[in-house]
Amino acid sequence: MPHAVYAHGAAEAAAPSWTFDLWIVAPLISFGLMYGIGRLILATKGRKRIWQDVVCAAGWLTLAAALVSPLHWLGERLLSFHMIEHEILMAVAAPLLVIARPVGPLLWGLPRRLRLTTGRTMRHPLSTKLWAVLGAGRNATLLHGIAIWAWHAPALFDAAVENILLHRLQHLSFFLTAILFWWSVFRRSDTGSAAWHVFVTMLHTSILGALMALAPHLLYRQQADAAAAWGLTPLEDQQLAGIIMWVPAGTIYAGAALALIALWIRRAGQHKERADALHAL
Repeated sequence: MPHAVYAHGAAEAAAPSWTFDLWIVAPLISFGLMYGIGRLILATKGRKRIWQDVVCAAGWLTLAAALVSPLHWLGERLLSFHMIEHEILMAVAAPLLVIARPVGPLLWGLPRRLRLTTGRTMRHPLSTKLWAVLGAGRNATLLHGIAIWAWHAPALFDAAVENILLHRLQHLSFFLTAILFWWSVFRRSDTGSAAWHVFVTMLHTSILGALMALAPHLLYRQQADAAAAWGLTPLEDQQLAGIIMWVPAGTIYAGAALALIALWIRRAGQHKERADALHAL
């Protein structure tokens, strides 16, 4: 069986298995409990948001699937599955959670004193100013792009493979910058600018995927031993990972960009109709 290549500290298993890492499971359970408690409290106040609850549950489940299910076990051994894990974090779970807007229920899931303290901290001028700067469309897109390209640099990627703390930091930076990026797309930018930022992200991630898929030599040395045990050459595993970033992930970003463009055109048409009607009067 393949060697345990990735730095998760997991013991070797004979077959794909679930991963119960306390550093992963505890935040997931805490999020679920806080959200559930908060929603129950808000429901008693007559605040119902069923569709957002469904979207939040979908985001939470995809996040858990990426980090706890056998997909994570496979991602520890094959770069291609590792890439699937990353794309689920950035292009599926993150936008779903942003659309669901879970902050309100999460705050109501906290004890009263902690909830008030957290609320005051979030409303502090320094916090709001920092969030406004980081959440600006250009800044969020740039930070997310830097995180993606930096962690896929061969030297840093191999270091993250060998060091469990770096590996956790890699996943965390992917997810948090993705949250920031999608929040700027859905909550901060106007529709036309949001479409442009998604398109730029699709473009540069597709270029990175193409570079991995078309590279004539192995970029990540830590991948050599594991791939052979799964009937792949290390280069084939790397090429497959690049194609996953290039095509399926690129399709998600392209679909989001097209939907935003269509919404932008529709809204522009509605504004023109209003202007024409007013002019006619």
